[in-house]
Amino acid sequence: MSVSVEPTSAQTSTGASGQTPAGAGGGGAASAEGEALRPHAEHAFAAELAALAAQDDRPRPVRWRMSPWAVATYLLGGTLPDGTVITPKYVGPRRIVEVAVTTLATDRALLLLGVPGTAKTWVSEHLAAAVSGDSTLLVQGTAGTPEEAIRYGWNYAQLLAHGPSRDALVPSPVMRAMAEGMTARVEELTRVPADVQDSLITILSEKTLPIPELGQEVQAVRGFNLIATANDRDRGVNELSSALRRRFNTVVLPLPESADAEVDIVSRRVDQIGRSLDLPAVPEGIDEIRRVVTVFRELRDGITADGRTKLKSPSGTLSTAEAISVVTNGLALAAHFGDGVLRAGDVAAGILGAVVRDPAADRVIWQEYLEAVVREREGWKDFYRACREVSA
Repeated sequence: MSVSVEPTSAQTSTGASGQTPAGAGGGGAASAEGEALRPHAEHAFAAELAALAAQDDRPRPVRWRMSPWAVATYLLGGTLPDGTVITPKYVGPRRIVEVAVTTLATDRALLLLGVPGTAKTWVSEHLAAAVSGDSTLLVQGTAGTPEEAIRYGWNYAQLLAHGPSRDALVPSPVMRAMAEGMTARVEELTRVPADVQDSLITILSEKTLPIPELGQEVQAVRGFNLIATANDRDRGVNELSSALRRRFNTVVLPLPESADAEVDIVSRRVDQIGRSLDLPAVPEGIDEIRRVVTVFRELRDGITADGRTKLKSPSGTLSTAEAISVVTNGLALAAHFGDGVLRAGDVAAGILGAVVRDPAADRVIWQEYLEAVVREREGWKDFYRACREVSA
């Protein structure tokens, strides 16, 4: 016996994350799109999604808001026939995005794998927003994630008063996605305990979720799929069983291939964040962005950009996401305590914090890099002095 899952009155006012989606009704100030500190993708890029859907004449899978081609265009950017510009959400190999989108159009779930800071969460959110128009059907994986977060839970007041019933059942984001033919998301899957991970096996293979307490099941309707993300540096934490891994098509998101590509990514993302925080425009600080990216790439790769000097790599990942954080913090310093122009002194402390994670080993590596590389590099004297000052 199958059962449909309708949101209860307590669930209709909030998204899966427990927060009212930006732009949704409710009357509170926080529900206004302009008031949300970080709007969901479907609200932040609503105009682009609407323009793509309106001009998309290609075949669409059942319950998809647009065709796979349009979803890929939304992520990678482009210009529509009417002149509408779609901004890139992901800068990287086109084939990776095409494989990810195509996977969601099949009965295979999608696993986005990569080192920290390779935009796994960002890509999963935008994929769900473009495919289903809702990126909030989300399970955040942690060491304490219970099985109920993936299957279902119970309203214990109802359960004690009336026993197991549909009214007492609290559907998880995954259950809701199955019943409504939408895309669910599981973040940091390898941080979830192994026995909880395996609750996904029946869902992904049989496309059903049994409810033995009611003698019922939820059958996934067409359009349902699941995107999971995992950090490949977490291997050994809670590795996926071979049975579960077979249910996923794995797509590895790489680090940016070139410094120019990484500078472009950092600039675009910092500009988006900066506009929401009323920070200075990014173009005036492009030189400092390039320096931050250069430092991160050289220490990450263990060699200078010209290939002449081998370096020791610190313990941190020095990812693109961390570069974005350093530059954003630097812009805030420039705006509130400077002249509004991003300078070396604004990013120096952030770089030190990102590089020196191990106070003993990493500090030595950083000092060697400063003296052997930064000090001798033409045009970097101001950066060297700023880094020396905060490192003292």
